[in-house]
Amino acid sequence: MFYVYVLKSLKNGRNYVGFTEDLKQRVSEHNSGKGGGYSSKNRPFKLIYYEAYLDKKDATTGEKFYKTGYGREVLKGKLKNYLME
Repeated sequence: MFYVYVLKSLKNGRNYVGFTEDLKQRVSEHNSGKGGGYSSKNRPFKLIYYEAYLDKKDATTGEKFYKTGYGREVLKGKLKNYLME
């Protein structure tokens, strides 16, 4: 399985969109500072959304979509109740 995920930074409140084969491990890496530049500076993160895909190319396409302006709007619609908390 392949996953597209959205993390919310508990430091600055911004969302981070990524893609992985191992969701638990990747979230752990982000929170331990092994995630790279942005995630190491803005941790801790909370997993707020994910989608599972059978095909890697479908997952990378989904990740790219959610990083666009329209994709962010779609996420807002999907997470409407959560974001209102």
